[in-house]
Amino acid sequence: MDILQTANERMEQLAVLMNKDIEQKIPAGEKVKVGVDLGTSSIVFVVLDENNVPLFGAFEFADAVRDGLVVNYRESVEVVTRLKNRAEKCLGISLTHASGAIPPGTVGNNKKVVANVIESAGMEALYTIDEPTAAAAVLDLQNGAVVDVGGGTTGISVFENGEVIYTADEPTGGTHMTLVLAGYYGVPVEEAEQNKRAQKDSSEHFSVMRPVVEKMAEITRVHLEKSPSEPLYIVGGASAYSQFKDTFESYLKMPVFQPNYPQYVTPLGIAMSSGSGNL
Repeated sequence: MDILQTANERMEQLAVLMNKDIEQKIPAGEKVKVGVDLGTSSIVFVVLDENNVPLFGAFEFADAVRDGLVVNYRESVEVVTRLKNRAEKCLGISLTHASGAIPPGTVGNNKKVVANVIESAGMEALYTIDEPTAAAAVLDLQNGAVVDVGGGTTGISVFENGEVIYTADEPTGGTHMTLVLAGYYGVPVEEAEQNKRAQKDSSEHFSVMRPVVEKMAEITRVHLEKSPSEPLYIVGGASAYSQFKDTFESYLKMPVFQPNYPQYVTPLGIAMSSGSGNL
């Protein structure tokens, strides 16, 4: 689909920059957009120019968020601050504004915490949007559904004429895949997580985790029954296995689309939603 071609081009550009700390000095006065994605297993920091071209991308593994909630505020602030400092050094500018994201349906103080982390890292928090909506911005999706598979939850948003008409978020994500892997091989959770990230022996590992992925597909099926929509896109770091999309298609009996580097789609979309912020 054409909608994937542009998204994949952006993903490729961001992947080339990710954690490379490539210096490219930005002219004084040029505006940029900053996105901060507080994930379950990592925190991602993305900077774009006004035309949404990636300028900087970096991440650090962090145990700061669980099931979509910030559980280690101090670590989150420290990581975001380090990533901000790296970006400023590479780009030669001060970053003063950023946007963040939350799982769909998050309300109250849990929503405010994301903005508080950004502000404690020395930036004004411009917007806090839900994660599938951020992904839809990258896909320029007007009609269809986005499933964002995070570390702790699976989030679903349905779009009609560019507007969100239905959202849901349920436990079951990458962390659950890790727990199954750890139990099967009898290894510590930390070791299982490292193996999952490295995707060593990915076919063997995925066969062990397939029931968890099928549960995610069942969650998706139930919510799509309530609000039917096509096409269906899958994003999120936990979905990076090559067999993930095929499992969803087999279970749901419908076409499923996935951009390259699905782990970077939401961070890119968060940055795209952010207003220009440096001076």
